[in-house]
Amino acid sequence: MSQPPLIRALLDPAVSPLAARPIELMETHASWVLLAGDHAYKIKKPITLPFLDYGTLALRRAACEAELRLNRRFAPELYLDVVAITGTPAAPRLGGAGAAIEYAVKMVRFAEATRLDHLAARDELLPAHMSLLAAAIADVHERAAVAPAATRFGTPEQAAAPALENFVELAQLLPAAADRLRLAALEEWTKREAKHLKTTFAARKEHGRIRECHGDLHLGNLILRDGRVVAFDCIEFNEDFRWIDVASELAFTLVDLLDHGKPGLACWLLDEWLTASGDFDALRVLRFYGAYRALVRAKVTAIRASQEEAAAARGDQAAARAYLDLAEQLCRPPTPTLTIAHGVSGSGKSCAAQALLLAEPRCATVRLRSDVERKRLFGLGAQDRSASPLDGGIYTPQAHAATYRRLEELAQLALHEGWSVIVDAAFLKRAERDAFRRLAANNDVPFAILACAAPVAELRRRVGARRGDASEATLAVLERQLAGIEPLAADERECLVTPPGA
Repeated sequence: MSQPPLIRALLDPAVSPLAARPIELMETHASWVLLAGDHAYKIKKPITLPFLDYGTLALRRAACEAELRLNRRFAPELYLDVVAITGTPAAPRLGGAGAAIEYAVKMVRFAEATRLDHLAARDELLPAHMSLLAAAIADVHERAAVAPAATRFGTPEQAAAPALENFVELAQLLPAAADRLRLAALEEWTKREAKHLKTTFAARKEHGRIRECHGDLHLGNLILRDGRVVAFDCIEFNEDFRWIDVASELAFTLVDLLDHGKPGLACWLLDEWLTASGDFDALRVLRFYGAYRALVRAKVTAIRASQEEAAAARGDQAAARAYLDLAEQLCRPPTPTLTIAHGVSGSGKSCAAQALLLAEPRCATVRLRSDVERKRLFGLGAQDRSASPLDGGIYTPQAHAATYRRLEELAQLALHEGWSVIVDAAFLKRAERDAFRRLAANNDVPFAILACAAPVAELRRRVGARRGDASEATLAVLERQLAGIEPLAADERECLVTPPGA
């Protein structure tokens, strides 16, 4: 769409009411964004699309007001106001007397270089950023409105419909015989999974997992700001894109990380989100939603290819097929494995488990932490202090046994859904290790032990210096562990694996 008179006037220093100079323009398929000094002004285009209606001034005003309200959940410091534009298209004013001729969302401008997609391109995206992002996502989801039972949102039919609709359009956009074969296989998998997950979809809605989410949570809509990861530009124009399973929201970000070649960071984000949310049931549906998100990207890229010149079109067609590759990878995960840690407090178990996650090539592994799940059993957050004495509070023998039972339950769930599992716990007793070895055998998956050790003096130094961690181990706990540890037997040593970089 060519620039209308209003946009040309707002860009013209001679007549523009935007105080700062220079004035820059960014354009999307649905909006114009004018950048002026410390602020940005987002104006909706007067367009109507199958999924979006900005066709009247009243609708655009309502969309601006919805954008302000919804995005303030994520970034209240960025979204300032809805501003009426008055005057005439050739001589516009911000606010003032007279009828509005248009509306704009006024925002605080941020540096484009702080967007996470740009950080990823510069190889500056770190695990610490994923930890911040996971905490932010889990917090917003926890506070987000829950879809009422009577609504269509999150029903099995609503979950399956957009995933299946993708294939109608993709078949037209990628008509080559090889592409058709791949799409047919992906469509058959999607139909099987939608049928298999019907009860799970219904249960997730019943349990409040369908919420008013962001709806467009890719790396380009996330910035690093004041030591936090902040989301912006959520979906305001279509309820069906926004009222979704929180697992579908997370799947969008995971797929984007995979698309940027960051599977280890995707694995880290998933680990931190599970730690924060405790929503392990999401593992049942994450791959379905991940494949759906990858195929949406294939469709969007293929649509762009159909609108471009030949050379650019070939590049986008190749990119669309790369998204088919990604969807196929998500549909066909590698054979799961079960790995348990072994070692006293301070021996490096968590660091070794984290190294395995970051080296993951497919985002197909989850970690279970005894320190986190023990606290969750007692209604505590990962960083909460229980003030429990030695052998008391949440550290009684009964609590210890309950924690390992819970770890086993979660490991069984993950393995059944095709996820590899790392269990980050001490496993000081042979009986505890044997229970998980049987679990691996019962699921017909490989079993491994990640044994960690350090000199006693170093163990004491690490435990004494530990801060800001889920573990509450003290020097007294360490001494008890050193006295009671049952070393690995010969048959167990045959299962040892070495963490990356060791």
